[in-house]
Amino acid sequence: MNPGQLEQAWAAAQIVPLAGPGDRPSLEAALGAAAGRSLLGRLGQQWGPGVIVGSGGSAGGRRWCLQPLSHLQASAAATGQWLGALGLDPPDCLHLNPLPLHHVSGLMPLVRCRQWGARHQPVPPALMRDPVALAAALPLAGRGPALLSLVPTQLHRLLQEPAGVAWLQQIDLIWLGGAPLPPDLAMRARRLGLRLAPCYGATETAAMVCALPPPRFLAGDGGCGPPLMDVQLVVDPQTEALEIVTPRLSLGWLQQGRLLPLPRTAKGGWRSGDAAQLTAAGVLIVGRLDGAIHSGGETVFPEQVEQRLLALAAAAALPLAELLLLGESDVLWGQRLVALVRLQGDAEADAASLLEALARLARQLPPAERPARWLLCPSLEPTVTGKWQRWRWQQWLDQRR
Repeated sequence: MNPGQLEQAWAAAQIVPLAGPGDRPSLEAALGAAAGRSLLGRLGQQWGPGVIVGSGGSAGGRRWCLQPLSHLQASAAATGQWLGALGLDPPDCLHLNPLPLHHVSGLMPLVRCRQWGARHQPVPPALMRDPVALAAALPLAGRGPALLSLVPTQLHRLLQEPAGVAWLQQIDLIWLGGAPLPPDLAMRARRLGLRLAPCYGATETAAMVCALPPPRFLAGDGGCGPPLMDVQLVVDPQTEALEIVTPRLSLGWLQQGRLLPLPRTAKGGWRSGDAAQLTAAGVLIVGRLDGAIHSGGETVFPEQVEQRLLALAAAAALPLAELLLLGESDVLWGQRLVALVRLQGDAEADAASLLEALARLARQLPPAERPARWLLCPSLEPTVTGKWQRWRWQQWLDQRR
């Protein structure tokens, strides 16, 4: 579906299911096969226009969320207020959009521009993989303030070419989300003066709920910044679980033709599944609670260890393309980390020695954080939004025991 078709459906008060080609069977199952269209009609009559869009699916597979258009518009209003506080007038902005509409981070630029009266510029995926062609196809000089949403993988790719660096340096604000920002990538972005705004959000929250202003990022602050105007963030002191209180929470998840209400906390919020800390600079995401392991009496968040290992590998100039850490049972430790690795280019020819080098680097970490095994995984890759479908790669690991 293209933006024009989506807008026509909204004008007719329809709820539109959005899915990429690989996710359509999952969406059809959630809608309830033949009953799906009548379900969408009933939901549209009750809630007005909106979308059914997939959540990140990082742990247990896709969940299909109902978000009314009014919730998406409330998110756009909060983002517009945040921009205004930075001295950017939303209607004057050019919103570059390199993500597909079936992801909430690709949907929201269209909704924002529709509400603000700003310009919406889709960016084809092929250009995002070719920084030289991107800079030539989308010159930014004289086009007013430019906004861009990226995931760390896209940022890393653009920084590999001088043309990509020069193009990014012309952008007034770059929201960065979907996955943790590696420390070495953050340091490089600061050295280049890139106006990054690390942010956090979810499909269930109609996208962004907090963002770090670029001046604070450039000054060295970490984390994802303070909450937007319509959001309250709460961290459970016992579990460190992040709870999000906002009127734009999803109405629920679709499952076999039924709408299951989104579970709410005692404060009326939604528990995200992420562990977090509230700091003077805002919220700091520690890692996924459902991905944490308990190893030798220690609670280990694989995402944190991944960032440390990636930084060590970068400092040692090892050709590491992707790294994912998963847990597996261990008689002595309870659980141990296992490292899945994809190497760059033709480096796989020397895979054994490179994996040994990575294992040596890991000895700098505490014992509970050192992977017990290192496995070469040539197909290892996050989703287009930079998220790891850990459940999928856990299945890959389980098949190799």
